Amino acid sequence: MKKTMISMILVGGRGTRLGDITNATAKPAVSFGAKYRLIDFTLSNITNSNLDVCGIVTQYEPFDLMYYIGSGASWDLDVLDGGIRFLTPYSRKDDVLWQKGTAHAIKQYYGFIKDYQPSYILILSGDHIYKMDYQKMLDHHLRHNAEITIASTPVSEQEANRFGILEVNEQNKVLAFTEKPEHPNGNLASMGIYIFSVNVLEELLQKADPEDIDFGKNIIPKSIQLNKAVSSYKFEGYWRDVGTIESLYLANMDLLDDPDFLGLNSSKDMPVYSKSLNLNPHVILSGGSAKRSIIADGCLINGEVIHSTIAYETVIEPGTKVIDCVVLPNVSIGRDCFLRNVVINKGVIIPDNYRCDPLALTLITDTNLFEVGEIYE
Repeated sequence: MKKTMISMILVGGRGTRLGDITNATAKPAVSFGAKYRLIDFTLSNITNSNLDVCGIVTQYEPFDLMYYIGSGASWDLDVLDGGIRFLTPYSRKDDVLWQKGTAHAIKQYYGFIKDYQPSYILILSGDHIYKMDYQKMLDHHLRHNAEITIASTPVSEQEANRFGILEVNEQNKVLAFTEKPEHPNGNLASMGIYIFSVNVLEELLQKADPEDIDFGKNIIPKSIQLNKAVSSYKFEGYWRDVGTIESLYLANMDLLDDPDFLGLNSSKDMPVYSKSLNLNPHVILSGGSAKRSIIADGCLINGEVIHSTIAYETVIEPGTKVIDCVVLPNVSIGRDCFLRNVVINKGVIIPDNYRCDPLALTLITDTNLFEVGEIYE
């Protein structure tokens, strides 16, 4: 069945900058805001943009992510003549086709694109927190007679070297693109969201050198050199690339500090969907309290929680204080502990009388527990 535009989400990378959080979890499956996974935002955007075909290109630790997404029913993406398809590495003859980069991943699964005969391809990342109507981006693509459109947004000068940086003119034409420059010439960053006219994408991938494996490093800069019509779609809403422990922490703090964060609690405009785990409601016992915090289902709170996000099935025992923390799922925190300014990895068991109050943000794992904190009496 022919489609106007289909989407492909690239979730193959390991996400090493998130440390032990992604040791056994694909980055888009990482917990956010107690209730959500990072992938929820991209999938919800697809649904809210009235797109019904989504190829999810996986590679690293895909099982948890695939189990979580399932048929896509939680995001209303279990549809006939479309829906979600997982595109996983496969073997051919004597070779296993691992993905070497973003462009290489799309090229490997170009057969999926051809199945739907689309006019436009929307390429996305699965680890960003934002709301976007991709139809508006397509409208921009058409109005500007673009062959490639890159979603962009201003970032701070301090973090500009983490992103591809665009130089544009007054007509939003991209004049130059530099991937993660050491000394950025500007702060208009690529969001890693692209729309390609399908004939242009096919041409670029077919003509690409074997070393041209990445959109940001190779394909986009060469497209500009070839004088392709590359346009910048400037996005003005909240957006955060959750690629580091610090960015994951700060996004959780943004959620706590803004009662109208992305309209999650108040707006029916472009709702963010998440898979229900069918857990019991969270319980705050007589010895427990929670202020300016989010507590997910299945939690048992018998200590004090202040300005923190507590993911599902976490237990906090009496006498414990958790302040300015991000607690990932299935954590157990013992009695009379003190935790502040930390991210606690999923499944960690914190013993009684444990203290961790670092000057800088710290990730607590089951292997560094006594390197970053200590037992005190």
